[in-house]
Amino acid sequence: MKLKYRLLTAIIATGAVILTSPYINLNTNIFGIQPTVAQTIASSDAWRKVYQQLPEFPRENKYVSKKTRKVSENQTLARRLIRYHVYIKGRAPNTRLDWKLTLADYLGANEIMYDASYPGSKTLTKNPIDGDRAAIKALNRSERNTLIQTLVNIFNQK
Repeated sequence: MKLKYRLLTAIIATGAVILTSPYINLNTNIFGIQPTVAQTIASSDAWRKVYQQLPEFPRENKYVSKKTRKVSENQTLARRLIRYHVYIKGRAPNTRLDWKLTLADYLGANEIMYDASYPGSKTLTKNPIDGDRAAIKALNRSERNTLIQTLVNIFNQK
C-alpha cells in the first residue's frame, strides 16, 4: 500500500515539475501536430478577396434586409458560403477537403443544409439558400475547383 502512495506522489511531483519548467514547451505534443493558429484573415473580410480574385463568381446579392428594407449589397454568395462553412459547419477554412465537403453540401451530395440555420435566413426577407444552391450547381467542375483553391489560398495567406 505504501508503494502505491509513493508512486502516486512521484507521478504528481513529476507532473508539477514538468508543468512549471521553463524548458518545456506545452504548445507541442508527442505526435508532432502543431496546434491551429488563428487565421490571419478574418472570415468577415475574406468574401471581398474572393470577388477581387474571381470577379465572375456570382454575387447573389439581390436580397432585401429585414432591418433596412433595402437590397443588402454586402450579403453576397461568397460571404454566406464562408459563414456556412466556418460558423454553421465548423469546418477548417484552410483545407481543400473541407471546402469540397461544403460544396458537396450545396450540391446535395453530402450533408443536409437546413433553411433555418442558413446565413441570411433571419436577416433577409427571403432565405437565400435556394438561390445560393442553384448558383453553386450552375458552376462547372473547373469553376468549383478554382473557387476552392481561391478560398484555400485566401485563408492560408500569412
